[in-house]
Amino acid sequence: MTVEVIIFGILALIAIAAAALMLLTRNAVHSAIFLVVVMSSLAVLFLGLSAPFIAMVQIAVYAGAIMVLFLFVIMLLGAERIGARDMVSWHIPMAIVLAVAVLLLGGYVLLTNPAVAVVDLPTEQIVQGSAEAIGQSLFSGYLFPFEATSILLLVAMVGAVVLTRKEKKSS
Repeated sequence: MTVEVIIFGILALIAIAAAALMLLTRNAVHSAIFLVVVMSSLAVLFLGLSAPFIAMVQIAVYAGAIMVLFLFVIMLLGAERIGARDMVSWHIPMAIVLAVAVLLLGGYVLLTNPAVAVVDLPTEQIVQGSAEAIGQSLFSGYLFPFEATSILLLVAMVGAVVLTRKEKKSS
């Protein structure tokens, strides 16, 4: 068994454990934090696949911006109080252990994977996998799925606000 297979197995277990905890946790804020752990472990997996741009997009866009949006909606709607029960003592330590494991494995992949190293190439040689190539592909061949996803997220957020406002008016 190689080191890459071991790291993949550990990251897969972390992602599965965090995803399960995300579903089992009754507090919406804790679920969002477990989702950040899942996104971070996926970013480290992308680093192992020699895709540093996608890994950084995973962290910046999904674990960063999208999670801030989710937390904003959760706090705006007051959903952190809905369904929350007494604080379970193992949630916070489990989240810390999973996050530290993802950070350690990510650091190991960054330090030992030569494909992630910064290489000074002329612009003409950087084609596949570059930000320009990904943007060109995203906004030409995948424009419809990209826009459909953005509309779906917008409709889901507006629907959550409408459903919660109706509940507050009736109570």
